[in-house]
Amino acid sequence: MAEGTRHDAWQAGDSYDLYMGRWSRQIAPPFLDWLDPAEGLDWLEVGCGTGALSAAILARRNPTSLMSIDPSEGFLAKARANVPDKRVEFLAGDAQALAVESGSKDMVVSALVLNFVPGKQKALAEMRRVARPGATIGFYVWDYPGGGVEFMRAFWTAATALDPAAIDLTEDRRFPFCKMD
Repeated sequence: MAEGTRHDAWQAGDSYDLYMGRWSRQIAPPFLDWLDPAEGLDWLEVGCGTGALSAAILARRNPTSLMSIDPSEGFLAKARANVPDKRVEFLAGDAQALAVESGSKDMVVSALVLNFVPGKQKALAEMRRVARPGATIGFYVWDYPGGGVEFMRAFWTAATALDPAAIDLTEDRRFPFCKMD
């Protein structure tokens, strides 16, 4: 496993949902409100996790279709359990090589995922490839270098005070991509 991802072997959907899912469910609706897409569109969600954004898309934007991909079978199983809706198809997939027809989606979105993708530029290029002309591509990540998630920052502040060698595990060091700009 690559050094950059060895601490991010996300597989336990139930555990992750209890840990981060509650925050994901809170941030998904404002993200969709900000995008303000029409109803009846074809959507692709890159990195669906346990289904928080998928559920919000289905509840708030009435898509014609929603394809939600994630590399983690554990997350996909939890997403399927959390979001039992026939409009969504949960599939295993890689953000850097989307098995999706070019120019086939009206909305391409990603929530809290790109910081975990080694080839961010490749993933963004793939998102653009599958978008129809005039489509919207949107994503969000936590701003770890700018303060990030307060409870996680408090944890890592305490952890690095006890063990200074843990500094390289902190989110601001591991995810420098996640900044406002």
